[in-house]
Amino acid sequence: MNLKKTIYIIIGCIGLVLGAIGAAVPLLPAFPFLLLAAFCFAKSSKRLHDWFVSTNLYKKNLESYVQGKGMTVKVKVRIMTIISLTMLVGFLMMSKVPVGRIILGIVWFCHVLYFAFGIRTIKEETSDLSCNNLEFDE
Repeated sequence: MNLKKTIYIIIGCIGLVLGAIGAAVPLLPAFPFLLLAAFCFAKSSKRLHDWFVSTNLYKKNLESYVQGKGMTVKVKVRIMTIISLTMLVGFLMMSKVPVGRIILGIVWFCHVLYFAFGIRTIKEETSDLSCNNLEFDE
């Protein structure tokens, strides 16, 4: 195994651990870390990637997005709330840096626009969170 693959595996494992923690802790977003893990495992090891995409953690948080279907309203709201609260903390801490507040406000606005209009919203047919039971919101 070469150094590049080893680095991808290490970064993927870090992303997986942070994503798993983020799935349980409200202030840490799981989505970007799990996406990082999926990317790194795909670049490093087919076996690790196949294992990761078969986990419930992947299926509940990433599968529908990676397949191009989109996200449920619940997932979108959860991600937008966590990121908005995190940005609010930064905004409040920049009381003496008006340019920083303006930049953070623009980033937040673009974030909301992206989640509202850039990612397709899908509906859950049943209370089962399995991605096989989702359909497009037309």
